[in-house]
Amino acid sequence: MNRTFYLKTGERKPQWHVIDAAGKVAGRLATEIAALLRGKKDPSYTPHIDAGDYVIVINSNQVVLTGDKLTGKEYVWYTGWRSGQRRATPQNKMDRCHEFVIQHAVKGMLPNNKLADAQIKRLKIYPGAEHPHEGQVNV
Repeated sequence: MNRTFYLKTGERKPQWHVIDAAGKVAGRLATEIAALLRGKKDPSYTPHIDAGDYVIVINSNQVVLTGDKLTGKEYVWYTGWRSGQRRATPQNKMDRCHEFVIQHAVKGMLPNNKLADAQIKRLKIYPGAEHPHEGQVNV
C-alpha cells in the first residue's frame, strides 16, 4: 500500500505570481489569491506546512465591488476606548488605504491559526501597474 506524501518545511521553493486587479470582482479575486497564498494549487499541498507562493496584486485601486457594496456595506471595529466603535464604507477605506478591501477579504479566507500570519505577509498590494519585485517574478 502506498503512503501519503507529506511535504516537509523548506522542501518547496515559493513562486511569485502577479495578478492584475483592474476590473475584477473583489471576492472572486480574494479566493484566487487565498488559494495561491496557501499553496492549494500545488499537487504537494500539505495543510500544516506553509508552502504557499508570493502574490503581487497590481491596480488594486481599480477593484470592483458588485451591487450596493461600495456604499452600503460597513466595516465595523472597536478602538478599545469608551464610545470607540467606528464604522466605514469600502469607499471611505479605499480613499484612505487602497489595499484594505483586498487584504481584508483575503485575510478572512485564510485559516485562523499561526500559518495565516506568515501567509498574509507574502501578499504585496500596489495601486498602480508598477511594483518593485520585477526580479523575483517568474516569467
